[in-house]
Amino acid sequence: MHSHTLLIMASILMGIVTAVLAAMCYFNRRIPGLRTWALSYLSGFALSVVLLSRGTLPEFVSVAATQSLMFLIAYLNFAGARHYIGRAQAPHHVAVVAAALIVAISVFFTIEQPNSGARFTLSSVPPGLLFLLSARTLATGDIHRYPARYLVALASAAHGLFLLVRPLLFSPGAAGLFDATHSLTVSQFVVLESIIALMLMAFGTLMLANEHSATELRRLAERDSLTSVFNRRSFMSLLDKALSQGKRNCQSIGVLLIDLDHFKSINDTLGHKGGDDALRHFVDTAMASLRNEDIMGRLGGEEFAILLAGAGLADALATAERVRAAVASSPVTVDQHTISLTVSIGVAVSRRGEHAEPLLDRADKAMYNAKHQGRNRVETLDTEPIPHLLSRAA
Repeated sequence: MHSHTLLIMASILMGIVTAVLAAMCYFNRRIPGLRTWALSYLSGFALSVVLLSRGTLPEFVSVAATQSLMFLIAYLNFAGARHYIGRAQAPHHVAVVAAALIVAISVFFTIEQPNSGARFTLSSVPPGLLFLLSARTLATGDIHRYPARYLVALASAAHGLFLLVRPLLFSPGAAGLFDATHSLTVSQFVVLESIIALMLMAFGTLMLANEHSATELRRLAERDSLTSVFNRRSFMSLLDKALSQGKRNCQSIGVLLIDLDHFKSINDTLGHKGGDDALRHFVDTAMASLRNEDIMGRLGGEEFAILLAGAGLADALATAERVRAAVASSPVTVDQHTISLTVSIGVAVSRRGEHAEPLLDRADKAMYNAKHQGRNRVETLDTEPIPHLLSRAA
């Protein structure tokens, strides 16, 4: 196929992908990175137009536009990947300096010391490195849960590797890289590879958008909208699974049932917004005292539960005391009002073959014992309590 025909095909495909991504951006503004990826494909469309216009523009203008757009495609792809994963914004000022330097050197090798091989290397190595960085950024998380990330990462890595090695594959001969014998063959192969790679990444980008939407829907179904911990239904499901697994592995499961003390007075004093802020503050404080594998859920109102997989009674009591102390020492400030928070915690540890209901019932009774004995304390109905870990009322 003639290279001019390939460029026409590339411009059409880039235009279609740009339009599709732009439409998705308009209707799905919350999908991170999508706008940046749309700009990357818009740059690809502009590059195709510039390449089709080659011969009608001054050579140094064509070279400057081509080099800057090729770098921009790769950089925006990298920036979109970082945004999608939730990492800090890519350093735009560094990218601007790098692009300007690449363009300046390319123009030098066009006007002052013509060297098509040097220009080809400049158009290959920096974008290749950026595509590899994009692949590394996206290849995170469980591959079975996030397959789209790995598909885009694979396409991006393959394209990046090709860009890095193509100056070696098509090394300049005595007559130069773009001599009369080899220019058409190299141009066709390079354009065709770029079309295939970028279309694969475009397909993967659409899958990433769908993956994000599905993840958000799952999160909304599983999480409490105010505090972002698991809602009651999800927590109960996770507790059932943990108890089943604990039974197979002969491990106990610790449960902490937590109730914020005098929460009605907080609502009465600060209003519902202040109460919401207090709940979020409590969750942040409690989570900082837990292990990564511990699970927290909101059962309703100001009542929360924490699941401690593999925890015995001593460990569960120690964790409960750590949470209680952290909350008591971390007052919440709302609209210049500072209010101390305390919690009453009931602790229970699963018995052999026990189901969730009786386990939670014991933790609930222990929590009410903590309430009746003065609040701001940890209680348990289970055997062999550790007296020195049970807090006293403030």
